[in-house]
Amino acid sequence: MAPMAAGSVDDCLKNVIQNLFEIQSNVHGYLGPETQQELVRNIVLNLIVTNSPTSLSALSRILLPPPHSPTPEIIDYIDQGRNPDIYTRELIEVVQRSNQFLKGKSEAFTGFRDCLADEIVRHLPEAEGKVKSILEGNGTGEEARVNGS
Repeated sequence: MAPMAAGSVDDCLKNVIQNLFEIQSNVHGYLGPETQQELVRNIVLNLIVTNSPTSLSALSRILLPPPHSPTPEIIDYIDQGRNPDIYTRELIEVVQRSNQFLKGKSEAFTGFRDCLADEIVRHLPEAEGKVKSILEGNGTGEEARVNGS
C-alpha cells in the first residue's frame, strides 16, 4: 500500500471526528421515533459505509496495512492433508539457506571492498584520505582496513 499524505490522514480524521460529534449531538437530543431515522442515517452513512471518504473504514485503510492472507501454496498444502508444521519447517530451512548464501555474498563483497581499497591506496597514495572517509562512511559499523592497518 502506498503511504498516504499527512493531509489526507488529517482530513479523514477531522471528518470522522466531525461525524462522531454529530452523532453525539443526535444521541444527546434524541426525542424518540421522530429523531431515530436521523440518528440511524448519520451512523450508517457517515461512519459505516465503506465507500464514504469520511467513514471509519476509510480511516483504517489509510492507517493500517492490509492483513496478510495465507498464500495459495499453504492452502493447497493443507488441502492435500499435509501437516502445516512440516511446511513451516521446510520454509524456515529454505530461508536459512538463503540467508547463509546472502551472508556469504556480503562477506565476499566486504573482502572485495577492502582489497580494492588497498589497491587504490597502493597505486594512488594521495587518495588514502578519501578512501578512508568512504570506508568509514559506508554504514557497516566496522573499520575497514587500508594498507593492512
